[in-house]
Amino acid sequence: MTETFDLHTRLSEALASRAEAWRFVADFAAHWQQPLRPGDGWSEAEVEAAERRLGLVLPAALREAYLLLGRRTDLTSNHDTLLEPDELRVLDGALVYRMENQGAASWGILLADLDNEDPGTVIRPDLADKSQERWEAWESGLTGACVEMVMAEVVLFAGGFTDFLELDAEEAGVVGQFRELPSAGRDVRWFADADVLIREVDGFCLNVRARTEEALDRLRESVPGDWLEG
Repeated sequence: MTETFDLHTRLSEALASRAEAWRFVADFAAHWQQPLRPGDGWSEAEVEAAERRLGLVLPAALREAYLLLGRRTDLTSNHDTLLEPDELRVLDGALVYRMENQGAASWGILLADLDNEDPGTVIRPDLADKSQERWEAWESGLTGACVEMVMAEVVLFAGGFTDFLELDAEEAGVVGQFRELPSAGRDVRWFADADVLIREVDGFCLNVRARTEEALDRLRESVPGDWLEG
């Protein structure tokens, strides 16, 4: 792991530039998980085979994500799943690239937006009444969605120093003692210090990841509650 990583500054830069976003992903992976290495992404040939099968060209941002880290399931598929190139599919006018872990929703890119290098993303809930399903706007840019994906999947990694806390009304806002990060992801807020990363989901729960057991213990003490693992 790297010893210094200014998460607040680097995330701000990542959300403003596609090139900075991929640099952020690489450094974030090295700091919180394991460094990216050759072979962690899918090959050009594998991505092009998917394009031929589908009869379309992937947006630059999605292609770059697959080539950089598509095979790193610890960064893409601990909870929700980034589809492999041969699993990509078209559904009702959108290219589906990611699935919710229980199949409750799909994330995609509208076919009309595929010519954009960094298109916005859409979400489609899986409903009992299929006639009511619609694609709804989600993130404004695919690169930002990938940054949030990597951060979320690292926090939700099954190994390491992680925990979960369901919040009640009185506990909402207890993470305000930590520095809030720039907004990355819809319906979530991020907080951090040097050794702790916190994902607050819609004021309902916290997913946390620490770099050491001691840091995780300090977090539990400073944010009291019925921690799942603590």
